[in-house]
Amino acid sequence: MAALELRHLRYLLAVAEHGSFTRAAEELHISQPTLSQQIKQLERSLGVQLLDRTGRTVRLTDAGVVYTDHARRALRDLAAAERAVHDVQDLSRGHLRLGVTPTFTAYLIGPLLAELHTRHPGVSLSLVETTQDRIEAALLADDLDLGIAFAGPHLPGIGATALFTETLTLVTGARQPGADSAPPLPVRELADRQLALLSGDFATRGHIDAYFTRHRAIPRITVEANSIQALTEIVQRTGLATVLPDAITHDHPHLTPVPLDPPLPARTVTLQHREGAYRSAAAHAFTQLTHDIVRTRGYTPAP
Repeated sequence: MAALELRHLRYLLAVAEHGSFTRAAEELHISQPTLSQQIKQLERSLGVQLLDRTGRTVRLTDAGVVYTDHARRALRDLAAAERAVHDVQDLSRGHLRLGVTPTFTAYLIGPLLAELHTRHPGVSLSLVETTQDRIEAALLADDLDLGIAFAGPHLPGIGATALFTETLTLVTGARQPGADSAPPLPVRELADRQLALLSGDFATRGHIDAYFTRHRAIPRITVEANSIQALTEIVQRTGLATVLPDAITHDHPHLTPVPLDPPLPARTVTLQHREGAYRSAAAHAFTQLTHDIVRTRGYTPAP
């Protein structure tokens, strides 16, 4: 495909995204007349109208919808081809784009990235902490190579490999006398506790809420935060409790687990990818070391 034709595709996608020649031209750093001329040239070459310019906003025609769908895939595949050409199989250099949900940055990402740097110091990394649905969307859009999130219903086109099982526990900041031998706390008694929890954007919060609903427990949620670090600080400095993965609690001597009856259900941690996507040498190497770290750190194997 000629460079001019590639430019046509990018111009069309920009107009479609913004619904405006003016805003698209600003993003592309070209003049609006030039942009309009390029789109018309593309339409003449195809012999079909791609944009409806009659309304207050510019909209795709039916033909434009079909064409832009193929255009996005073509540009995505070309970007993957460029990465494949530059991919160095001996891992003397390379780049990995990784997305993770928030709980993993608190206990898993540190050991993984330390091992990656030790084994392959020439591989650079772009790390994004975000919600599970955004990780899957980014994988499908080829904005990420791999994601670490939880098993469950996934978007079509997402593949997931089980890594280990994560367990959650109620956690307080002050160790009480006899806490180690105390019986598990009945879930109904959580009504007397004030909790600080992750906000509703995150999969972990949905998992916790489902547990409360299942057992008809209505705790007092005093604080909502979008950061694990914030929760651990709050719990250590107040009388509030939270719910955290056991692996985080074990790494914090000032946090005290409080077993619940019945316990919070475990969930499976997975390494996610886009099915059929090009897998770089860096992605293959990271997949291998992830399994190695899971095994050596003694995480519970996934069923």
